Amino acid sequence: MENTVIQGRLAALRKAMKEAGIDYYMIPTADFHNSEYVNDYFKVREYFCGFTGSNGTLVVWQEGAGLWTDGRYFIQAERELSGTTVELFRMREEGVPTITEFLQKNMQKSQTLGFDGRVISAQTGKEYEEKLADKQISIAYAKDLAEDIWTDRPAFPAGKVTVLDEQVAGRSFEEKRGDVMEKLEKENADAFLLTKLDDLMWLFNIRGCDVECNPVAMSYGYLTKERSVLFIQKSVLDDGVRAYLDKKGIEVEGYEDVVEFLGGLSPKGKTLVDVRHCSYALYKTLAQKQKPVEKKNPTELLKAIKNPVELANMEKMYLKDSLALTRFIYWLKKNIGKKEITEITAADKLEELRREIPECLGLSFPTIGGYKANAAMMHYEATPENFAVLKPEGLFLVDSGGQYLGATTDVTRTIVLGPVSDEIRQHYTVVAAGMLQMTNARWLHGCTGRNLDILARQPVWNIGMDYKCGTGHGVGYILNVHEGPQGLSWQYAEGRPEAVIEEGMDITNEPGIYVEGSHGIRIENVMVAKNDVKNEYGQFMHFETLTWVPIDMEAIDEKYMTETQRAYLYKYQREVYEKLSPYMDDEEKAWLLRETRADGTFFLKN
Repeated sequence: MENTVIQGRLAALRKAMKEAGIDYYMIPTADFHNSEYVNDYFKVREYFCGFTGSNGTLVVWQEGAGLWTDGRYFIQAERELSGTTVELFRMREEGVPTITEFLQKNMQKSQTLGFDGRVISAQTGKEYEEKLADKQISIAYAKDLAEDIWTDRPAFPAGKVTVLDEQVAGRSFEEKRGDVMEKLEKENADAFLLTKLDDLMWLFNIRGCDVECNPVAMSYGYLTKERSVLFIQKSVLDDGVRAYLDKKGIEVEGYEDVVEFLGGLSPKGKTLVDVRHCSYALYKTLAQKQKPVEKKNPTELLKAIKNPVELANMEKMYLKDSLALTRFIYWLKKNIGKKEITEITAADKLEELRREIPECLGLSFPTIGGYKANAAMMHYEATPENFAVLKPEGLFLVDSGGQYLGATTDVTRTIVLGPVSDEIRQHYTVVAAGMLQMTNARWLHGCTGRNLDILARQPVWNIGMDYKCGTGHGVGYILNVHEGPQGLSWQYAEGRPEAVIEEGMDITNEPGIYVEGSHGIRIENVMVAKNDVKNEYGQFMHFETLTWVPIDMEAIDEKYMTETQRAYLYKYQREVYEKLSPYMDDEEKAWLLRETRADGTFFLKN
């Protein structure tokens, strides 16, 4: 069935391209700060192709259009692009070109590539400059072609800003600034242009609400030995925030004034800028005045290593969050088949339980609640127009999290609602085994996530299957649910950054199996890296678990587990019961005892 709405929008875009002399036009999923999740104002790619996922780039030319996205979204993208005439390019699949390779092959000599330079990273823009130079391709980056087409576009985000108390943050702005300046000195830079929103919030100890579920505010920062400048919409600052910024010696300039400010810099200065996150347009403005020092944001690693106050608060809040999810599982199993429960009402119930926690500030991302085949779409989100009714059979996957005054949580459980096949039991068991192997990892300091990923993936690989995503990512502290630089992923890619896992880094552990048209399984905990014994071989490390939610024993088949994996499972289930049962009533406690098999009836009979 043709999607005439999207086809009409693409026709209007092609007309605007022709008038502007642009042959290929690129629309990423990004805002002016290269954020992963964006405010509705920036959902231009979704407007022109209908794909709603959080990662994807649309390229449009006169004869066609293509969307590039990763394995988390293949199934979803195929459905959402149906009838739009937009072709799906499955990233990192064999035989599928990258966007750069596609442009190199298809663009003709002296043609023009266009994009809004404010939403393309400097790294990406510079890559196109280099890779397309032999064809003498011009780059037009000064105009957002959507401006005259998307007439009912949402307003530019301008939400309220709050100050994060230092007792919750664990460190003051002055302390964090001091650490940043030390890093700048080592990089031989005398200034720092910071454009990444979560890093800005962390550094200045403020929070915003300009992106759904992500407590960030549209802003930029510029630091020197003498000055701390925050570029932000002044209308979002109340008297309390202004007083805080003034007390800390932070100069406030208008958000839109950053371009003029950079244009007035001394040509003798050396400003550090992270080209992965700074926009191409802003980078160009800086480069016209200075030779930028192109290095990673020093704030990224500083933020990723949680301080003792953050870790203590996270431990408390993850326990409360785990209790809420466990109570949800109890409610779901108790009521399934007795009253109508849909993917939407189930998600609403879980949010209700989270909001009963006094420190709850909201969700950390829209709940992913997928029943049966819907769970095969990793980032599926039910809507009032498209949802499933849960029945006392099969699996229900729920990936969810909360924002709290003390933590950002991310947890997934796949819940048995009734009879499941032997195949599903096998898939569930190897996913659980992989998660538990990663939980119990021991390694020498110096390893990155690529060294460790196989621990989670090996049980899945052993049955000839895989999941088309990484195993884990960092999580922010009252910030974005996805945070770097740490991660768990097996695949080598030239130029892809890796980070050594340091003590104090938190990371998710979420292997899975996704079978299109049938089921999806994911089990996810969050862990914190800790130092272990240190000896003549070096510093050994291990993970400590933050998430304490039972693994559903109804889907476990012990014949697919080794003796060691079974021991890991029993240990985790017992600890779940010991940590949660003191906060439960007698009925809940009795259920949890059975659910965890902590009463001694551990393994199911085959």
